[in-house]
Amino acid sequence: MSQTPKPTGLTPGSLSQVHHIAFNVKDMAASKHFYGQILGLHELTGEEVPKTLVKLVAQGKVANFVTPDGTVIDLFFEPELSPPHPDPEKAFTRANHLAFDIAPQLFNQAVEILKQNQIPIYRGPVTRPTGKGIYFYDPDGFLLEIRCNPDL
Repeated sequence: MSQTPKPTGLTPGSLSQVHHIAFNVKDMAASKHFYGQILGLHELTGEEVPKTLVKLVAQGKVANFVTPDGTVIDLFFEPELSPPHPDPEKAFTRANHLAFDIAPQLFNQAVEILKQNQIPIYRGPVTRPTGKGIYFYDPDGFLLEIRCNPDL
């Protein structure tokens, strides 16, 4: 009698979306300014804050931002966090970068805002067959990208 083999992994489509991304940050005020004012993400406040985080948000230990597609970026205040390596290309992380989409007609404006705010640029703007991108660092040295599809 043969038995049906047990699955070795989740079936495609089991995971529906990214729920949140969490970053440890050394300077909460600088990070809140960066994600809220420079990148223009909406900070969750009041009733928007997940009930499990209300106390930590009130204590200034966590801040939550949401992207237009609903992905939450959690910032966890870690004042003792080691500073990033002076050469951000040598900072150790298992993640490479987080990329945000933007409409092609807004790409150049985003680049100018990064420059006006003296955000450290790693590379770009670059143009590829898949569109344009610019890579830059957040206040804790994490690599981010703003990218757009090609103009059609």
